[in-house]
Amino acid sequence: MIRALILLFFLFHLTMKSQQTTSAYQPKPYVEMKSPEWVKNATLYELNIRQFSPEGSFKAVEKQLPRLKKMGIDIIWLMPVQPIGEVNRKGSLGSYYSVKDYLGINPEFGTEADFRSLVKAIHAHGMYVILDWVANHSSWDNELVKKHPEWYTKSRDGKFQSTPWRDYDDIIDFDYSQPGLRKYMTDALKFWVKEYDIDGYRCDVASFVPIDFWENVRTELDAIKPVFMLAEAEDKELHRKAFDATYNWTLWNILHQIAISGKSVKSLGEAYIAEHVSIFPKEGIRMNFIDNHDKNSWEGTQFTNFGAALNASIVFSALMDGMPLVYSGQEAGLDRSLQFFERDPIDWKEHEIAKLYTALFTLKHKHQALWNGQHGGEMVRIMNDKMDQVISFVREKNGDKVIAILNMSKDPAQVNIDTHFDEGTYTNLFSGKEQKIPKTTSLKMAPWEYVVLHNSK
Repeated sequence: MIRALILLFFLFHLTMKSQQTTSAYQPKPYVEMKSPEWVKNATLYELNIRQFSPEGSFKAVEKQLPRLKKMGIDIIWLMPVQPIGEVNRKGSLGSYYSVKDYLGINPEFGTEADFRSLVKAIHAHGMYVILDWVANHSSWDNELVKKHPEWYTKSRDGKFQSTPWRDYDDIIDFDYSQPGLRKYMTDALKFWVKEYDIDGYRCDVASFVPIDFWENVRTELDAIKPVFMLAEAEDKELHRKAFDATYNWTLWNILHQIAISGKSVKSLGEAYIAEHVSIFPKEGIRMNFIDNHDKNSWEGTQFTNFGAALNASIVFSALMDGMPLVYSGQEAGLDRSLQFFERDPIDWKEHEIAKLYTALFTLKHKHQALWNGQHGGEMVRIMNDKMDQVISFVREKNGDKVIAILNMSKDPAQVNIDTHFDEGTYTNLFSGKEQKIPKTTSLKMAPWEYVVLHNSK
């Protein structure tokens, strides 16, 4: 009897040890939160309310929602809608990012009722809305300065200070070692979701704020409704428990160097895709952009930054893994830097860029191969004999396949592409014509020319 018990104990011990050992080798998901279902193939539009119309108002934005929906926009990111500080204000109207009241509406844009109407209209068009949120700092005349001066960082002489090493004289920084500040800011974020039914946030300089703050915010917001969170940052760790998407500055920089400095397209494949994209679908979503308010206001226009390579860069950024962004006016061929602290309405007109984005977004919505993050297909390189000039790849998911071939150089290219894995009949996205792909595809490509082919089983 005793021997039997010892044997049973020994076998039990071995079984438990085996299970523990097996568990240690099981793969675990990096991302521990869940994105809303509607994020899977979403596109994003940054809306600069002040410059979006001659009126610069919420009501004027409503009039253009059908156009944005038709273009293929899913999520509208509104730049900050709160009142702007007056003390140390820049220009006559000030910066969106100098927040005077976290719970208020900027009268420059309209009333509370106007804002409610805009949110409802966005939802009625089958789109979602996120607010730009400034958690790192406030204006000098925010009521918190007098009520809770201890919530702000201080300089060596004990005075309020702006973000170090930055030209942010119109704002002062918060101190997130203060639990009271954390609760206030979390409650303010929850307020807009509860009170106005918004769908999430784009968080300004998110990496300047402690990550544990954001992780708790995400938990509390998701308890109200599923939200989408975009961080103005490129930190991988932000994806684990806080943010669905982060900025893809690395991609922008490489595309810019290819377009302006003639850098080899190899840098795109070897220095970026090989090191980032191959693993990122499992770790979150990158937001891919050609323009945004920072680039446009301080670093040049989409045309000066990309020149003749603009359309090819748009195509690549929309087809590769990630969520594509359009900035206000891009689709109208915006060819100037919008003023940031003054009124400077966009000149709306028809432009080929709008048609380009519409075609790309229509394809993205229909083909799972192009969906965001883990929902889409992996970018797989297709070899060719002009790797310094031409980048070619395929994305495939559940029978949907998209092939992209782009001459990312200022010189023409006669290129032979190894397509033996991808033989078949496809539709050319831009011509609409049927195109057969043999084992080897030979193309004569003009500078910055692109070919996009797709099929579904």
